[in-house]
Amino acid sequence: MDYLPVEVIGNILSRLGGARDVVIASATCRKWREACRKHLQTLSFNSADWPFYRDLTTNRLEILITQTIFQITGLQGLSIMMDDANKFSAATVIAWLMYTRDTLRRLSYNVRTTPNVNILEICGRQKLEALVLAHNSITGVEPSFQRFPCLKSLSLSYVSISALDLNLLLSACPMIESLELVSLEIAMSDAQVTIELSSPTLKSVYFDGISLDKFILEADSIEFLHMKDCVLELFELIGNGTLKHFKLDDVSVIHLDIMETSESLEVVDVNHFTMVWPKFYQMISRSQKLKKLRLWDVVFDDDDEIIDVESIAAGFSHLTHLSLSYDLKDGAAHYSLQGTTQLENVTVLELGWTVINDVFSIWVEELLRRCPNLKKLIIYGVVSETKTQGDCQILATFTWAIVQLMRKYIHVEVQFEYE
Repeated sequence: MDYLPVEVIGNILSRLGGARDVVIASATCRKWREACRKHLQTLSFNSADWPFYRDLTTNRLEILITQTIFQITGLQGLSIMMDDANKFSAATVIAWLMYTRDTLRRLSYNVRTTPNVNILEICGRQKLEALVLAHNSITGVEPSFQRFPCLKSLSLSYVSISALDLNLLLSACPMIESLELVSLEIAMSDAQVTIELSSPTLKSVYFDGISLDKFILEADSIEFLHMKDCVLELFELIGNGTLKHFKLDDVSVIHLDIMETSESLEVVDVNHFTMVWPKFYQMISRSQKLKKLRLWDVVFDDDDEIIDVESIAAGFSHLTHLSLSYDLKDGAAHYSLQGTTQLENVTVLELGWTVINDVFSIWVEELLRRCPNLKKLIIYGVVSETKTQGDCQILATFTWAIVQLMRKYIHVEVQFEYE
C-alpha cells in the first residue's frame, strides 16, 4: 500500500461513495488523508445510508457536511440526499454548491431549505453533466442565463414545476440524452394540463407517476421510452423513426400514438395495459426489426377481442422472443391461433395466466407448433392460496397435459414460475 500513488488511493476512496466511510478510511495515514483532500472524485451524504444522520440536530449536521466538503478540492460528483426531517439554512447549502460547482460533473440534490435554493441559478453555465433533483420546486426558468451546456442526464422526482418551465429547462440543455420525470407536481395554468417537450438530442426517456391530459414529446433521436404508472388522455411521440425500445407498465392512456417513430423498434414490452388490439398492432406494424414482443396481463376494450398470432407471425419475421399473458376465453383462443404462418425465429416463448382454465394447455400446444425452432419455454401462473377441488383438478390436468406435450418437444427447455 505504501507504493500506491495518491491518485489511485483517491480513486479507491471515491468508490466508497458514502461520506462516513470516506472519512474513516482517509484516517488510515497521512497519505490517505492527502488522497482524500486532493484526489477524491465522489462524495455522498445520504440519510438512508447512515441512520445516525437523523439523530443529529440540523445545525450539527450542517457543520459536519461543511467541514467534510471544504476539506476536499476538485470534487466531480456530489450527492446530498436528505429526508424531510431536516430543513437546512439556504446560505449554508449555497456555500456547499458554490465551493464545488467549478469542478462538479454530477449532482444529486434532495435538500429542504429556508428559503428555497435556486439550483439552476447556481449550477447553470458550469460543467455539470448529470443532475438529479428531488422534492424541490423550480420556477422562472430563463434559458439564456440558466443554461446547462454540458448536461447529458436530468432526473426530476417529486418536483414542482410548470409545463412552460419544464419545456424551457429542456431547451436549456442542448446536449441532453437522458430524461427522467417521476411524480411531478405540474403547476396548472388552466383546466387542461398539457405538456409539450422538444429535444433533438434526447435518447432515453423515463416517465413514472405522471398524470396529464395531453403529453406531446418531440425527440428526433429517441431510442428508449419507458412509461410507468401514468394516467394520460393523449400521448404522442414525434420523431424520426429512431425508437428501439418501447415499454408500458401499468399505464392508462386513451389515445396513444408512436407510429411516426416505430419503424426501428426492436423491443415492445407492455404490462397491465388496456388496448384495442387492431389499433395497437397498426401502431407497431411498421417495426420490421422487432425482436422481442411482450404483451403481459393485457386487457381488451372489447370482450370478444383477441391477440391475433397470425398477424404477429406475418408482420414480425425477425421476432426471437415472444411473451403473452391475457385472459383466455373459450373460442377466442382457437380464433387467435388461426392461420399457418410460422414464428420461424422465435427461440424463447413466455406464456402466462391469471386464472387457469382448460383452454390454456391447448393454447400452449398450438403456440409450440407455430415455433419450430423454439429453445426455451417459460410458463408463468398464479396459484390462489384458497384452492377448491375444481382448481386442484384443473391444475393437475394442466400439469399432465404439459408433461405429455413436452415429450414431443424434448429439445425445448421448460421452466415454471408460479406465484
